[in-house]
Amino acid sequence: MAQDLKELFERERNERKYSMKSGHEARFMERLEKDLSAHRKKNDQFWFSAAASAAILIGLGIYFLLQPGKIEPNPEKNVVDTNVEKENVIPLSLGDLSPNLKKIEDYYVANINLQLSELEFNDDNKALVDGYMERVAELDREYNRLNNELNELGPNDDTISALINNLQLRLQLLQKLKTKLNQLKSSKNEQELSYSI
Repeated sequence: MAQDLKELFERERNERKYSMKSGHEARFMERLEKDLSAHRKKNDQFWFSAAASAAILIGLGIYFLLQPGKIEPNPEKNVVDTNVEKENVIPLSLGDLSPNLKKIEDYYVANINLQLSELEFNDDNKALVDGYMERVAELDREYNRLNNELNELGPNDDTISALINNLQLRLQLLQKLKTKLNQLKSSKNEQELSYSI
């Protein structure tokens, strides 16, 4: 059976003659030329745009190189001016030494500010608050002195420890003040209750 089909297809192929339509070759050549010319135009456009970009870059380069405000190196000027006044030097702080010390300083400063913002001042506790605030001010002056020492002598373990201890003491003082104010307030409330009974 396979043999019969093969012979059948062979015979049919021999009997039929396939021919192309008239003008087929001319139409094919016309299409081929059209596609090739479009491809050439794209290729030409690419080279034209590349050349235009290069010309623009070269023009800009020349413009900036020949600009009248061009900075020329001056061998007489020092790169580092050693006669810098101390006022222009930015002072170091504890947080400038390392990221860990910055975290510690930020933690204490934020807590100190929080404690200060939560304090309740009135005429009854004014003397107590003033006494604590005077001690906090002394610690603040000492902190500034230690900061100056840090800038003059450079960082060392003793100065860094003293700065951290100063921050801790200020926070502890404010926490004690807050506790005392709460005790004072509660004792005052108890006295008012006993008087009202």
